[in-house]
Amino acid sequence: MPFNTKFWLKLSLINLLIVASLGVLMRYKIGFDFPYFSQKNIQHAHSHFAFAGWITHSLYVLMIHFILKRVPEVNTKNYNRIIFANIICSYGMLFSFFFQGYSILSIILSTISIVIACVFAFFYFRDLKKIEKSHPSVSWFKAALWFNIVSSVGTFYLAYMMASGNFNEHWYLGAVYFYLHFQYNGFFIFTCLGLFFNKSVTVFPQFKYNKLFFRLFFLSIIPTYFLSTLWAKLPLWLYIIVVFAAFAQLWAWYKIIKEIKVAAKSGTTLTKFQMYLFLFVAISFTIKLLLQLGSTIPAVSTLAFGFRPIVIAYLHLVLLAVVSVFILSYMYTFKLILTGRLTLIAFCVFTIGVFLNELVLAIQGVLAFSYIVVKYVNEILFGVSLILLLGAILMVSSQRKSTETLVE
Repeated sequence: MPFNTKFWLKLSLINLLIVASLGVLMRYKIGFDFPYFSQKNIQHAHSHFAFAGWITHSLYVLMIHFILKRVPEVNTKNYNRIIFANIICSYGMLFSFFFQGYSILSIILSTISIVIACVFAFFYFRDLKKIEKSHPSVSWFKAALWFNIVSSVGTFYLAYMMASGNFNEHWYLGAVYFYLHFQYNGFFIFTCLGLFFNKSVTVFPQFKYNKLFFRLFFLSIIPTYFLSTLWAKLPLWLYIIVVFAAFAQLWAWYKIIKEIKVAAKSGTTLTKFQMYLFLFVAISFTIKLLLQLGSTIPAVSTLAFGFRPIVIAYLHLVLLAVVSVFILSYMYTFKLILTGRLTLIAFCVFTIGVFLNELVLAIQGVLAFSYIVVKYVNEILFGVSLILLLGAILMVSSQRKSTETLVE
């Protein structure tokens, strides 16, 4: 059975719609009186499904698409089974977390999702061997899959603490941030960069890839984890390494942007709207790296991690403004979904929602330093979540062929 990339990506958009719907429900419960359902359970369902059902599913499909374009003899039966299993597991976590929170069923499903990640990595590593090692994406994808597996250490340690009753707040936070770091800074970001470098010469014919880009990001990924644990009073030698790692990532990104600017002057195949989408991602990622560098100051790090709005704003910056918008931009630019007028409107609405979400959360977080409460912030964030939901609804609607006039 052939692997239907477009079908699985249409399902991705439906999953994004579900994630946005849960976001609206959470924001409504915060801003208004709505006693039904547990807020904590909705939050767990929202985060787990966003990771597994939306981002991981989409990245798996796009990585498989990369392989299929280069290795015709790939056994698609294995990948179809893996993607199907991941979807079943994702929806299982969605409903189990929503109605039960952390339960035996949700923990079992979370464990199965890790097993699926390992199985996917096994088959993908095998097929990557059939592609020339000099291809820039190969190193990024290999590293991304290893980071995806490594992140599970944080999950297993959390499970151990819950099972043994040996709870320590600092170790708990360390395990949570370990999982998050190797997921979004490792698996998510490295996969997105791998996908970008696969198409970089296509959109910027004069673009010159440098292996230094990968080396700097790869070597800094482990040290930058400790940016989340500066409260643990790191020894001076380790702190210095962490600071250098944060600088290294920013420097590597600067070199990438500089090379893109040089190549863009010689011409690009991107339309103005496609340039807008990728520019949105680039600016968001730059802000992310600057904030990461700023957090090397212990006092700033302790202060920032002490305010929930700051943490939420940072997570949404990475997961929404960088990763999610990149995935959508990649789908749109390379016509892996229907790309018509309604799709364009949907993407505009969604990116506006992402921008407003970050703006409001940032204002709320900054003012929280002075213990200033923003009036009606919960109602405003609910309104912003509706914009995101509208964008997701329009995306799903745009995939009906009868509503689309294809944009060449």
